[in-house]
Amino acid sequence: MQAKLHRWAVADPGRRFDDVFNFVCDPATLIVAFARVAGNQGANTPGVDGLTVTQVEESIGVPGFLHDLRAAVKDGSFRPLPVRERKIPKPGGSGKVRKLGIPTIADRVVQAALKLVLEPIFEADFLPVSYGFRPRRRPHDAIAEIHHFGTRGYRWVLDADIEAAFDTVAHTAVMDAVRKRIKDKRVLALVKAFLKAGILTELGDTQESVTGTPQGGILSPLIFNVVMSALDEHVMAPWKPGGQMSTNGKRAYRRSRGRPTWRIVRFADDFVILVHGTREHAEALREDVAAVLAPLGLRLSEAKTQVVHMADGFNFLGFRIRWKRKRGTNKWYVYTFIADQPLRSLKAKIRALTHKTSQWSLASILTRLGQLMRGWANYFRYAVAKHTFSKLDTFTFWRLAHLLRARHGWNWGQLRRHLTSATGRWQIEADGVAFFRIGKVAITRYSYRGNKIPSPWPTTNPA
Repeated sequence: MQAKLHRWAVADPGRRFDDVFNFVCDPATLIVAFARVAGNQGANTPGVDGLTVTQVEESIGVPGFLHDLRAAVKDGSFRPLPVRERKIPKPGGSGKVRKLGIPTIADRVVQAALKLVLEPIFEADFLPVSYGFRPRRRPHDAIAEIHHFGTRGYRWVLDADIEAAFDTVAHTAVMDAVRKRIKDKRVLALVKAFLKAGILTELGDTQESVTGTPQGGILSPLIFNVVMSALDEHVMAPWKPGGQMSTNGKRAYRRSRGRPTWRIVRFADDFVILVHGTREHAEALREDVAAVLAPLGLRLSEAKTQVVHMADGFNFLGFRIRWKRKRGTNKWYVYTFIADQPLRSLKAKIRALTHKTSQWSLASILTRLGQLMRGWANYFRYAVAKHTFSKLDTFTFWRLAHLLRARHGWNWGQLRRHLTSATGRWQIEADGVAFFRIGKVAITRYSYRGNKIPSPWPTTNPA
């Protein structure tokens, strides 16, 4: 079903899909949707009705739950409930919070079903410069694209920040963007119903949803990408076939006449525009972008949006990207480092886990440390990170050593005897769980894939 929808959307860019409601209500779609909801990390986090996936499976039964849900959606009696608000601190220690909206299980299943149907249609229109919450695309692809164009002269950067993007995007802009591809009024009504579902605050008050799409909803990232594709299309219009920047020759000709070339790299609401030109050219693009975002209900943050040269460096998706001279040579390259904030955040978590008064068993501490550090290392191992990993390894080891000394009352000699393995090396382990040595993680180069990232759905009929 998804492959056909994607193929039809690619074949006819102007097509508006009229009868996709039946796909959403199809029992097979709902089964897959429930499986995806059940497989999510928040499966047992309840919405306003207090129901979790486990309770659905054990008390109601999945077949009966999906049968009743399908009947409600088909006869039009289904109404999304307000999302349950939960505030979490934003990274960086600014004291600001991010508002999450947790839908009910029933709402999540319907949203997942909508996404299964809508995603292959809109993926046909999304440009390759967008990387956030899209199938088979990763943050590392966005970083690799910045690295690729940075080495080719695109060194002025509009580092943009949208104020509360998910909370302020205009519902009219969302529905207008969805209507460009979807004509089925029943599907449009479902999308609008989720936008207008409302919020149950942490204080127990119910608020109307006037703008925004709640972070935490399964459908929200796709909907936001649909809206933000207007920005992608505007900035990348000169790169289309026949455009002023469509070939290497045309771009070189523009630059020879003192005119800039540019390219956007976007991950959901985080984006940068790389400019091969001057600071003035990048500043002009800032005003242009603000004009495109205004009809969407979005605006750039005056404090956080900045124009920087790559030689000064900028942060993006947890990485610090900088154009600098290679030590011992006169050659300059674009380097990708680990930004300060993710490193501080990880160290704070390590300190909390390895506090001298911790009541956790050593095996539990080592297990949790391994999960944290392994995931962190897998994300950042494509950066210039060997020195950072080595420092983190030493930092964590001695945090554990001090914890064990305090817990058992050992002096340094006793600590050494307990932690020395048969080979004479220091080693910390408990109940078969060994200390994860992040310093031994191999650093590799992430390959730039550009326009070669494959779609999960073939655009040609295999028959």
